[in-house]
Amino acid sequence: MDGHGRCATARAARRTIGLLIFVRSLALSETATVARPSGRSAAQCRPIELVTGFTRHAEGSVLIRLGETHVLCNASVLDKVPPFLKGKEQGWVTAEYGMLPRSTHTRSDREAARGKQNGRTQEIQRLIGRSLRAVFDLKALGERTIHIDCDVLQADGGTRCASITGAWVAASLAVRSLQEQGKLQASPILDQLAAVSVGVYESNPVLDLDYLEDSSCGVDMNIVMTGSGNLVEVQGTAEGQTFARPTLNRLLDLAEQGIAELMQAQHQALQG
Repeated sequence: MDGHGRCATARAARRTIGLLIFVRSLALSETATVARPSGRSAAQCRPIELVTGFTRHAEGSVLIRLGETHVLCNASVLDKVPPFLKGKEQGWVTAEYGMLPRSTHTRSDREAARGKQNGRTQEIQRLIGRSLRAVFDLKALGERTIHIDCDVLQADGGTRCASITGAWVAASLAVRSLQEQGKLQASPILDQLAAVSVGVYESNPVLDLDYLEDSSCGVDMNIVMTGSGNLVEVQGTAEGQTFARPTLNRLLDLAEQGIAELMQAQHQALQG
């Protein structure tokens, strides 16, 4: 399937998912009565803003604001691949993740000053990279690398999900730059990609946890999905309590709704 065919398929899938999520959101909102610190309903995302072209040098740049969580995502195109891919006629997509020293309530040391990345940083950047590769045709990318840098400027929960959502937009802009230069004929991006957190807060399933909720919730989950509705990653942990299968199903429904909203924002940012 060529690039135009993939785009048409993705648009059709996005419309179908949007309709399904709209119907589900009506049902979810009718039963959501939890009092959240932000005043949002259980099925309500934080305000979403994607500012493209935020920096001038990167081939793809976007600042994503998800409420008070702000992440800068820059995509660089490198005319090389990792050693294990040399001569294999395919590209690579990878990511790095980091938090500025004062992105949280108290200052933390730069990891460069400590001489190594902590386990959380390594886990998150691997998650971002493999999530992006799930929606890329690496053969079609050619022997080049798209390297995404996700820098958390301000953290209020959900930084890994915001990074994935913003990274997909930055990567899309980088691919557009390659096409405009005539280095790619068709887009190697197979589908849209976004991520959102969900959890159980005060015994209620809720969408898009902020820091206050994330730090005291009974269940914390991060969901990564494609535009066609397929799951890329489900990270879920019970903290101090267990949860039943119906609760898991409800959390996935909330995530699907939130991701549909994020994808609409992505689409609008790329059109703008």
